[in-house]
Amino acid sequence: MAALEQGSIVAVIGSGAMGAGIAQVAAAAGYPVKLFDTRPEAVEKAIADIGKVYTTLVEKGRMSGEAAIAARARLHSVATLKEVDDAALVVEAIVENLDVKRMLFADLENVVGDDCILATNTSSISVTAIAAQLRRPQRLVGMHFFNPVPLMALVEVISGLATDPAVAATVYATATAWGKNPVHAKSTPGFIVNRVARPFYAEGLRLLQEQAADAATLDAVMRDCGGFRMGPFELMDLIGHDVNFSVTQSVFNAYFGDPRFTPSVLQQEMVNAGFFGRKSGRGFYHYGESAAKAAASQEAAHARPEVVSISIDADVPDTVTHPLEQRLAGAGFTVGHRKPLPNAGENEAPAFHCNGAAIFLTDGRSATERASANRHPDTVLFDLALDYGKATRIALARADQCSDTAWNAAVGLFQAAGFVVTRLDDVPGMAVMRTVAMLANEAADAVNQGVCTVPAVDIAMQKGVNYPRGPLAWANAVGIAHIVSVLANLAAAYGEDRYRVSPLLRRKLANGNGF
Repeated sequence: MAALEQGSIVAVIGSGAMGAGIAQVAAAAGYPVKLFDTRPEAVEKAIADIGKVYTTLVEKGRMSGEAAIAARARLHSVATLKEVDDAALVVEAIVENLDVKRMLFADLENVVGDDCILATNTSSISVTAIAAQLRRPQRLVGMHFFNPVPLMALVEVISGLATDPAVAATVYATATAWGKNPVHAKSTPGFIVNRVARPFYAEGLRLLQEQAADAATLDAVMRDCGGFRMGPFELMDLIGHDVNFSVTQSVFNAYFGDPRFTPSVLQQEMVNAGFFGRKSGRGFYHYGESAAKAAASQEAAHARPEVVSISIDADVPDTVTHPLEQRLAGAGFTVGHRKPLPNAGENEAPAFHCNGAAIFLTDGRSATERASANRHPDTVLFDLALDYGKATRIALARADQCSDTAWNAAVGLFQAAGFVVTRLDDVPGMAVMRTVAMLANEAADAVNQGVCTVPAVDIAMQKGVNYPRGPLAWANAVGIAHIVSVLANLAAAYGEDRYRVSPLLRRKLANGNGF
């Protein structure tokens, strides 16, 4: 299906940040735009501000002067809804209220032609519900942009139960023509991004509540190890805890209390206190000119161990231990190979060994539990990293049984390889691993339930919230078997349905295929 032809009129209802951003993008892509708001002065301000943005883009060499003049000329303010009667596409970007949106679209149906596409920019309301009372519900579709619209590439094209597939296809193609990365999604609570992203916040909040580390340390681990642009606490402070908590509550209620989406008591307390984040001057961090920047914790320097070895089970190097082995070699270590520990209670390879310490990638169990199972008290775990060759930090956890000698040797080993070492308390799954496993689990469930495709969920999370890797691509990289083990071990540790494994992950494990 082709995009709307250039020259087709696009009407945008609502001139706030989202509506103005949509108007800016559409006009720059060559489409005449009619901008309407119940406050005429807001429309004039929005158009003036868009003109300033075009001027700035010209000054930065990102837009030609001719293109800026032409784009500005395509922006028109209208005083009444009747003036959008010639629109080929109307995009609504008004308050998130079902009744208000229904009234607007009912009014629009009496104005626009029968072939006009109606689109809602809702981030949380059912597209099916919005369309339900229309005479022609098949022409209404979700067109969910992300803020700030000119900078964020993702557009979720959301089909309600009545949406005509041809309408969704046209909007998808039009979003592409506007320079965006659209993905198709089914109208379900949270769509793709607001659903799949819940574990990023939820696992961080649980780790903080369980005293794995403080907020600044957990944020540093997620950034420096996991490759995320922001950690969960600084991101929640930026979004606003009132907003973030409300979205979590909405998704939780919409899924009839599914424990996977359970809101955090800790975040509820932040909202109760009025600690909303940046906008209130205080969240998990303090803001303002006199506020000191919170520092992440790190281990003191320890001596470099003289000998390190790795136990392996196969000739093919493990995808995690191999890059670490290369990094250790680059630091001057000669890494010897050995068979698994003879006294292991189960197959414990692959593992690094130095000064009696056995150092494993977390599999969802605590170090203490793993030490007991392996009958090796000097057990240390390390967390997942996006790229062990480039990561600047690594998170370690020690078993309660672990000696100081073994712990210090493990810390010294990673420090010698150029890592800042951060200790997490011995919580199951550590930080990056449990978060990535839960993101992959939720993404797999979204695909399994027909909300979207595998490529769509990975694109959505990378383009919509700037994840360093799509969650299902990450599951492939870590290994489906390991992701399933992490989730199963978390479920066993907590005894909660929150960590149940997606049927699609189990299916991929059984058939031996990745995503």
